[in-house]
Amino acid sequence: MAEERERNQMGEGGGPGDRKFFAKPKFCQFCADKQLTIDYKKTDLLRRYITEEGKIRPRRQTGACARHQRAVAAAIKQARQIAILPFTGASIND
Repeated sequence: MAEERERNQMGEGGGPGDRKFFAKPKFCQFCADKQLTIDYKKTDLLRRYITEEGKIRPRRQTGACARHQRAVAAAIKQARQIAILPFTGASIND
């Protein structure tokens, strides 16, 4: 039984260890499209950067560069303060 477990961890036998995940390269949509601006009033744009729970998505998921991710986070926080976006995910699914 222990040998079988070691084989699966080593990737032998066609188990789940054989799969390789290749993520497609993400690009910053704000760098690609210079006309697109980050504004706290654009809730439809900002909702794409928020999870169902209301948390701000990380750069790994959004693909935004560091400069634009900081600007998106600041715009989300500003929209939350003036009650355009919720702090929790309760009313995001409207």
